[in-house]
Order: sequence, then structure tokens, then C-alpha cells
Amino acid sequence: MSDREYPSRPFVGIGIVVIKDDHVLLCRRGKPPNVGSWTLPGGAQDLGETCEAAARRELLEETGLVVGDLHFCAHVDIIRRDDDGRVRFHYTILDFAGRWIDGDPIAGSDVSEVEWAPMDALDPYDLWSEAHRVIAIARRLVSHPVPAP
Repeated sequence: MSDREYPSRPFVGIGIVVIKDDHVLLCRRGKPPNVGSWTLPGGAQDLGETCEAAARRELLEETGLVVGDLHFCAHVDIIRRDDDGRVRFHYTILDFAGRWIDGDPIAGSDVSEVEWAPMDALDPYDLWSEAHRVIAIARRLVSHPVPAP
């Protein structure tokens, strides 16, 4: 059993949607859970780290990329219960969106591949429905960013 099974509180995860023209950056998971599945880059937020700093760190570790402005995009709750109804896993993922500026992605740390996927042809990647939802929101944000206050 991992230290994240049957938690006493949710774990915060960070995701990042990187958009380049009409493509989105996807990563193939190289470690459990869900080894081999395509997803958005991201990972756990560290203690004392802001959400935006975590998004930038995870993106750099997993893809070697740096992005410009980040916009909060969406949140996703992942709650998995066991057969007795007890919470086995609980993650709250905070997703950010940013536009690619420069560089070529290279798979690093927890991923085995990175790829620019056409946003209008994501079916071959078999993404989770929540990833599709977050990508759609990010696409609108990055196309028409909300000005900073």
C-alpha cells in the first residue's frame, strides 16, 4: 500500500495544458499509476511551493519546456473508493494553461514520451474525459486570455 492510499486528507496535484498553435502537449506516463497512458504534464505540489511554481517545475522536469504567462484553468477531483465505500485515493488537481514560447519537448522524469497532439484529433490518445474538458477550457483561455487585474 502506498503512502497515498487511504489518506486523512486530499493530495494536491498540479496539471498544465501547454498550447502551441492548434496542438496540445501530451505526456505518456512512465510510472504508476496508469503506466503507458497519455495525459497532461503535471504532478504533486511540494510543501512551501506555490501552485504556479509547481506547474512550472513539473513542466520543466517532465518535458524540458518553459512557458510564459500561466492562467488558472480548472480543477479536477479524483476520489476513488474501495468496495466498503472508504476513500482509497483522493486528489485535487489544479490545472493551469499556458502558451508554448520556444523549445522542443523532451521526455524526462516520470514520462516516457511527449508529443504535440492536434486538439481536434485527440481520439487516438484515449484521454480521460476530464482531460478533454480541461483542454477545451485552456484552449479558450489561451486564445482569449483574461487580462491581469
